[in-house]
Amino acid sequence: MLTLLEKYCSAFGPSGMEDEVRGLIAADVAPYADELRTDRSGNLIAFKKGRKPRTEKLLFSAHMDEVGFMVTHISEDGFAYFGTIGGIDPRVVAGKRVVLGDKRLPSVIAAKAIHMQKPEERGVPAPVDEMFIDIGCISEENTKALVSVGDCAVFAPNYEAFGDGFIKSKAIDDRFGCAVLVKLLQSELEYDTYFAFCTAEEVGCRGAATVGQAIGAGTVIVLEATTAGDIPGAPKSRVACRVGAGAVVSFMDGCTVYPRELIELAMATAGEKGIRAQLKELVAGGNDASAYQRAAAGARVLALSAPVRYIHSACSVAKIDDLEQVYALANALAERSFDK
Repeated sequence: MLTLLEKYCSAFGPSGMEDEVRGLIAADVAPYADELRTDRSGNLIAFKKGRKPRTEKLLFSAHMDEVGFMVTHISEDGFAYFGTIGGIDPRVVAGKRVVLGDKRLPSVIAAKAIHMQKPEERGVPAPVDEMFIDIGCISEENTKALVSVGDCAVFAPNYEAFGDGFIKSKAIDDRFGCAVLVKLLQSELEYDTYFAFCTAEEVGCRGAATVGQAIGAGTVIVLEATTAGDIPGAPKSRVACRVGAGAVVSFMDGCTVYPRELIELAMATAGEKGIRAQLKELVAGGNDASAYQRAAAGARVLALSAPVRYIHSACSVAKIDDLEQVYALANALAERSFDK
């Protein structure tokens, strides 16, 4: 799974431009899926037959897109101004390496130099609309030969193992979920199961809404990455979950209230199988579960997440054992019938 994760994390795929990621995933699952298609929204949907049919459809879902940046203006001196794609804290942007556009131009995000700042600006993150991307050109003409308004950028690929069983990378949210789904698809399944690799989660769960309408699954399990917050200075009441404590199961987030019976099933399954799991202790964030819960006739939804530090930044951090615990729990739940 880690080989898949590194490959997917290194791919270019901001919301609305998931083509490269989708191509990698499609190549990895095509030999194992009984059905595989891409819908009009760019979602990749797979079906795999198991040893038994289900009376009610079960869908595993993860999103392919990552946060990023879109060029909105090119200045006379050749700098590209931008807006963000998805939720990105301005404090983690300036000074970061990015790759830009179809040519994957190596670039740097910059802001006003400290010696040019007014006293009240010092020590305060620059607003995104005052930052710019430097592609190494010195004129508007030279930059426009390489970049156009509407071109997108993402943090530069930087996957690396470090420390005591940790990894750091951009786009762990949610290329980790994609890797879990691919690993499940590549295994033998007890029951018929659907899989969706969705687009545009970071800008409003748009891809999942169309999948929910098309598949009409009775139960959807969303594989995600969620913010951990277990860092120095964080009050215990604001720590959503902890890196190293296993898979995260949510009661509620900013968009979804999860059915109690699925939460209890997930935690009971973890206990039975010796899988380490933790309950999310903060109502925050959101994911594609909200779209599935409301699409068509609705669905019962469950979110299984990996605890990740510094999410939506150039260097998210996760523990390998947590990722393995999430996969083990997803695999154990795939063995359930989920029939009413």
